[in-house]
Amino acid sequence: MSDMGLTVKKSEDFSEWYTQTVLKSGLADYSSVKGCMIFREHSYAIWEKIQEIFNQKIKATGHKNVYFPLFIPESLLKKEAEHFAGFVPEVAWITHGGDTPLEEKLAVRPTSETIMYATYAKWIRSWRDLPIKLNQWCSVVRWETEATKLFLRTREFLWQEGHTAHATKEEADQEVIDILHIYKDIMENYLAIPVLAGKKTDREKFKGALYTTTLEAIMPDGKALQMGTSHQLGQNFSKVFDIKYLDQKEKEQHVWQTSWGFSTRMIGAMVMIHGDDKGLVLPPKIAPIQAVIVPIPYKEANIESITSKAKELQEKLHKAGVTTVLDNREEYTPGWKFNEWELKGIPIRIEIGPRDIKQEQVTLARRDTSQKTTVKQEEAVDAIIKLLDEIQNQMLTKAKKTLKEKTTNVKTYEEFKKTLNTKGGFIRASWCAEADCEEKIKEETGATIRLEPLEKEAVFSNCIYCGKEAKKVVYFARAY
Repeated sequence: MSDMGLTVKKSEDFSEWYTQTVLKSGLADYSSVKGCMIFREHSYAIWEKIQEIFNQKIKATGHKNVYFPLFIPESLLKKEAEHFAGFVPEVAWITHGGDTPLEEKLAVRPTSETIMYATYAKWIRSWRDLPIKLNQWCSVVRWETEATKLFLRTREFLWQEGHTAHATKEEADQEVIDILHIYKDIMENYLAIPVLAGKKTDREKFKGALYTTTLEAIMPDGKALQMGTSHQLGQNFSKVFDIKYLDQKEKEQHVWQTSWGFSTRMIGAMVMIHGDDKGLVLPPKIAPIQAVIVPIPYKEANIESITSKAKELQEKLHKAGVTTVLDNREEYTPGWKFNEWELKGIPIRIEIGPRDIKQEQVTLARRDTSQKTTVKQEEAVDAIIKLLDEIQNQMLTKAKKTLKEKTTNVKTYEEFKKTLNTKGGFIRASWCAEADCEEKIKEETGATIRLEPLEKEAVFSNCIYCGKEAKKVVYFARAY
């Protein structure tokens, strides 16, 4: 079991703990392709759950899924200069098809704005064609040079990217916020990860956007993680790609556009925030398996009756919509099974042994707190459903408490640097809104402005860097 279990504590070596948790729980593995990772069955099942939830939400608001090519001609990528410049260092290029040089280099998709918008220019003619609200699930490639960190930093990763076109700025503004709210709902109410919502500064916004909204979470090591972004692109791309429509007065107009996305890095965030020294702790709403039944036979004579009760309960849970596995493998001891399912983060373990059969009960063990309770067999299904809700809510409550503890107000630059180096986390500070101060803070400390809150907060000091009058409250952090 020592080879299978974790050999480091989360509090002692966070980075090593994270890597071991991801590998040993069966979420992922390293690939023979440098800088890339393998999404194993466990993590891909989580990603499928996220896809299912998000698809349901966006389809209810009129969005549709599509798929565009992986390859983007260089001429298209170069069309929007600012956008292109932002991606140049990370673009992977294809120069040959077999042994034959290509007439034009092809980029391996770093993001799809350019190839999609060249097509939107063909599809949109009239106000009747609007809005276009499309999303695609795909992988993208960004040729990172830093060391691979599973889920958080790899050259290829999975994501969804939404791209919409609207008749007015107001419609596009609303789309940006609507998507941000859907993202926040998924992160907080499904992944149990509390996030701060806000806008990026001009320095940190998506290249080619009018403005960028973001959701940011804080990890246990005090670093921030960008969980999802929603961009108001204005008419920047529509003017470059000539995406125009005739309005109801037969006048030609450029469309207003948005793009938005989240990626598989949110799985990494979930591991970091909820995991413990035994491995993963999965929120019930996102867990591919919500409960595991482990029969505990004492003597051969009771194996049949225990297995029968276990199968009966599994069937009832299945009918009630609880995803359940019955672990009746004979080659492993109950203790070995307990450790394996704890490592995988399954929210509830259901134990059925001879005493449980005799007393017509089952034993429930919570993964998040390790607490055990017994319930009557006839009440088990309702009790398990209730317990899953309780676990989900308590995991979010606990994570919110951590977020609060890891957010610090500072009034001076000395306080800022001390907090950053000793505690980390979000640093809430007043800022003069000058890019020069923002740049110097990043150069000197490595911290960036993660967001300006969507709801404006009252300044409570002068600018922490230059000491001049502050204009806004922002949240700084070092980030992944």
